[in-house]
Amino acid sequence: CPVCIVAVGAGLGLSQYLGIDDTIAGVWIGGMTVALIAWTINWLNRKNWKFINKDLRDVLITIIYYLVIIWPLINRGIIGHPWNKLFGIDKLLLGYAVGSIGFLGATLWYSQIKKNNGGHAQFPFQKVVWPVGLLIILSLVFYLLTR
Repeated sequence: CPVCIVAVGAGLGLSQYLGIDDTIAGVWIGGMTVALIAWTINWLNRKNWKFINKDLRDVLITIIYYLVIIWPLINRGIIGHPWNKLFGIDKLLLGYAVGSIGFLGATLWYSQIKKNNGGHAQFPFQKVVWPVGLLIILSLVFYLLTR
């Protein structure tokens, strides 16, 4: 949803401005990537654009978004710097993966809650609160691990 993307983008911009660790920035970039993928797929579904078939289209969109975001970071040396590691994994890439998985999981969790609640959220803006709230929690975890 557009509100999710704005919230994730605002969180990323704030973390960069404050000089917060790359793992935390990666969490927000990962969340924003998943939100953009979902937003694009939903938009294409509304337009009834299927290309070859819907599943292949969705996989290609996902691959393209991740490549478009990760490739420039690797080429500029932002991902892959030998001194920027946590648990032996690049900090930005680690945060990116955790943020992507977390955002997707929270979004799927919300969908299941809505399905079990007769197609309604349990409270206003739950669709935004769940994934963004999880990104905040993951950010706090990485803050504690890297301070």
